Amino acid sequence: MASVAELSSPDTVELFKQYVIPNYSRYPVNLVRGEGSLVWDSEGKRYLDLFPGWGCNLLGHCPPRVVQAVQEQVATLIHVPNTWHLDAQGRWAKLLSEHSFGGQAFFCNSGAEANEAAIKLARLHTPPERYKIITSEGGFHGRTLGSLTATAQPKYHEGLGPLVAGFVYAPYGDLEAVAELIDDETCAILVEPIQGEGGVRIPPAGFLQGLRDLADQHELLLMFDEVQTGCGRTGEWFAYQHFGVTPDVMTLAKAVCGGIAGGALLTTPEIAKSLRPGMHAATFGGNPIAARAGIATLETIEEDNLLENAKQLADVFRTRLTAFQKSCELVEDVRVQGMMIGIELSVEGAPVVQTCLENNLLINCTQGNVIRLLPAMTLTIEQAEEGCDLLVAAIEQLATT
Repeated sequence: MASVAELSSPDTVELFKQYVIPNYSRYPVNLVRGEGSLVWDSEGKRYLDLFPGWGCNLLGHCPPRVVQAVQEQVATLIHVPNTWHLDAQGRWAKLLSEHSFGGQAFFCNSGAEANEAAIKLARLHTPPERYKIITSEGGFHGRTLGSLTATAQPKYHEGLGPLVAGFVYAPYGDLEAVAELIDDETCAILVEPIQGEGGVRIPPAGFLQGLRDLADQHELLLMFDEVQTGCGRTGEWFAYQHFGVTPDVMTLAKAVCGGIAGGALLTTPEIAKSLRPGMHAATFGGNPIAARAGIATLETIEEDNLLENAKQLADVFRTRLTAFQKSCELVEDVRVQGMMIGIELSVEGAPVVQTCLENNLLINCTQGNVIRLLPAMTLTIEQAEEGCDLLVAAIEQLATT
């Protein structure tokens, strides 16, 4: 089958200027093909991608089992509404349940939608007078108005008021501050077990267990946003498993379908009853393509032993970057948890991202000064070393300017 003719990067940029709303800051590059941790632009330039799909491509670009599952499914049944049963959706829910805390799943299409479902569930499961949800400063929970209000970062709230009532914020990692915010109107605590967009912030010892204790003491739901950390990103199936703290509700998206759009909420059967028919829905949630991709994703991680690979790769990044920190005054901290890597600089990180782009390496900067890497679990040791070489060189270049 003949492929559609590819536009050059400059021609694609011009096409976007005319027809696409400019609500994203985009690099002037037209990506056309990907395989594993490599992508190519329309000019044939190859890039090593250490931030594939903003965390969605945890298995790399075009993972074979996901590609095969989607190809088979799209030729068989593309979409049916959730008024019907779909065996793939049931099997997907079973796999997620077996790899986590034995809960039931609600399926949607994104992390924001999953968190909207969690917000509704928290309010539905508690008396009407209890509606407040405590979240953490620096957290990120999505772009819909409810999940955006849960996101305790004022820069995302500008011009969008009035926001949804009922959200209060505590500093991430400050258990005492959370305790002080709990009152008779509180219904839940929503937190990322490891903050992603907030700068790859790993919680201090005892923080998540302390939240669990507070939730139990005050009969609150403890809800973990694992949109970025879930499905093996951290070296365990889910980040909560590192800390021995089980949430009542967990939200997933990004990597859950191996790059295909999909999201999910998991909760216990008892709590799930509160999300009764008519109270929430997602037209495309758990559709046949996403379900098959979700199954293939979990099977790939298990059959290819990718949790262990993520741990080995983490050791490479940790060793290389902590050694570099000792010799470079610009590097203030290095945080590594599986395939979640944050390098905090003492200066703005945008020039590092640009230099890496010019040298065929794709990375990200968050919070202004934190270089964020979310590599694929399928990355090779050689690619990890290459990425570290290019990143170190870019930071060293910044240090000399």
